[in-house]
Amino acid sequence: MRDIANESRPSDVRAASSARDGGDDVSDSAVEVKGLVKRYGDMLALDYFDLDVRRGEIFGLLGPNGSGKSTAINCILALLTYDEGEIRVFGEPVTPTSYDVKRRIGIVPQNVAVFNELTVTENIDYFCSLYVTERKRRAELVDQAIDFVGLGEFRRFRPGKLSGGLKRRLNIACGIAHRPELIFFDEPTVAVDPQSRNAILEGIQRLNREGATIVYTSHYMEEVERIADRILIMDHGRHLALGTAEELKNMIGMGERISVATLDLDDVTLRRIRALPFVIEAAWDGKELDVRCRRGERNLADLLDMLNASGVNVGHLTSRPPSLNDVFLELTGTALRDSADSDGTEE
Repeated sequence: MRDIANESRPSDVRAASSARDGGDDVSDSAVEVKGLVKRYGDMLALDYFDLDVRRGEIFGLLGPNGSGKSTAINCILALLTYDEGEIRVFGEPVTPTSYDVKRRIGIVPQNVAVFNELTVTENIDYFCSLYVTERKRRAELVDQAIDFVGLGEFRRFRPGKLSGGLKRRLNIACGIAHRPELIFFDEPTVAVDPQSRNAILEGIQRLNREGATIVYTSHYMEEVERIADRILIMDHGRHLALGTAEELKNMIGMGERISVATLDLDDVTLRRIRALPFVIEAAWDGKELDVRCRRGERNLADLLDMLNASGVNVGHLTSRPPSLNDVFLELTGTALRDSADSDGTEE
């Protein structure tokens, strides 16, 4: 994909989107989900789940395997029926036959969904033809999609000849060729190299700058924190927390996490550190002391005072603010990434 990291994001994306769809009387929401309930027999997959995605934003949806992310998306796309609740996309209720609304939606699935018998160009043309029947216009859109994901030199290649990262780019091109206004990305960077991952994330940001509303799911929290305007954390089919990355971090009691390189910490000193009023948890692996702290202005200074008073030699020292993983750990008791299967798939 082309290098777009330094492009600025216009501040009027939502305003332009609203004007395009009819002016100020149009709802600011691209997706509205209220009280959604989905059962599989005795299992409650969605438990009165709520979601509100604003037009023009990148919306991150986080949750471990089995949290209900994919179920919620499939209900929104009318691929699954549900037991209770209300779903609207661009202000319209969505049913299996809501073709006008569905033409405005794109989906990039977690698993690469292309035809191995077709070339790159033929694959993109096929998926684009599901929405655009005019050949001339479709040819233009296919060329634009190929250029967008940087597959120009691979036009005649079949998927079997592409690397994993290039297949992911082809998967994206097939989902966006018809220029949808709302795009769902479900784990688009699973099992790709860092260079391809960076290119994919930059491409998603560019789509957003060009006016598309993005719903992005991932097990990689640093990706979501990098690109999302707002983030919703869900588990067991329920809405747990919603906000910007900084707002989510401010919801929890944890402050910074301090790491101290030291080889001579003893059990007595470790117990004293754990007894400090601002310490949530402290662990030492023989080489590094790791301390999770509550919020406070003197945590680092007080910890160093304790170590110096105990005669502990201190090496490299780092202090970092709480991460999204810390937020999820405090909300659910489970680290998000640890909940993912090795291949990143969701059950």
